[in-house]
Amino acid sequence: MSVADLFPTLYNLSRADKFKVMQFLVQELATEEEALSLQPGVTYHVWSPYNSHEAANKLAALLEEDRQINDA
Repeated sequence: MSVADLFPTLYNLSRADKFKVMQFLVQELATEEEALSLQPGVTYHVWSPYNSHEAANKLAALLEEDRQINDA
């Protein structure tokens, strides 16, 4: 069923039923958000530049290049 199909049905609902539909939709959205959020007690791996020698070499090369351009 598409959203366009739902609108006429929703329009004909009573005020109380419209609130129930809204509560249901808000709860569904909150549940989906919780599923996407970080969970307590879970370990998440995050990249860090520490011990990244390749990144350090690239940064040093860029800094040297910038120094040469600005000193010229």
